[in-house]
Amino acid sequence: MPKLPAKAASLVMPLLLSVLMTLIVSLVSTLKSLGLEAFTLQGWLSAWGLSWLIAFPTLLLVLPLVKKLTAYLVHAGS
Repeated sequence: MPKLPAKAASLVMPLLLSVLMTLIVSLVSTLKSLGLEAFTLQGWLSAWGLSWLIAFPTLLLVLPLVKKLTAYLVHAGS
């Protein structure tokens, strides 16, 4: 499989992170709110889509701040 250039990592990492996190969180939230009996795949995917539409741009905006805060809180090097 061909790989993307290294500069694409700044978009690929938040994209994958937002997809995985919103899938998990929306599943848990949907199951908690509806219960297993009322749960539907369509309802979950609808909740996930809305969650992801909010999460991905938010992640792109806050990631630089999170990186700075992490650098402030963690020693550089090993």
